[in-house]
Amino acid sequence: MSRLRRTISRWANSTDQHARELRQTVRESGLVSIAEAPDRTPVRLSGSLSNVTLRPRGGVPALEAELFDGSGAITLVWLGRRQISGIGPGRHLEVEGRIGVQDGVRVMYNPRYELRG
Repeated sequence: MSRLRRTISRWANSTDQHARELRQTVRESGLVSIAEAPDRTPVRLSGSLSNVTLRPRGGVPALEAELFDGSGAITLVWLGRRQISGIGPGRHLEVEGRIGVQDGVRVMYNPRYELRG
């Protein structure tokens, strides 16, 4: 096996392991998974932030983060915020709010959040 193939295989296995661990954490917490969460209904989700970006919306600053729980991902948007202390890639958190769909992407605006260890 080539060195590149071994490296890619190792990376893919670690990514799969991370997703399995996140799904297990969601199951143990009793929360609904992102894939199963209904739209337009208050939900509480848990996961890991895969990326965080500043993306203005209509001239207003908006902090966007992608929450991943091993079953799926959802975009979290905090309007009027340029940054939030403790919110960064790799951080685990629980969020609470309603899921909507914008341009085919599931979004939760201004969710309540709780940072996890």
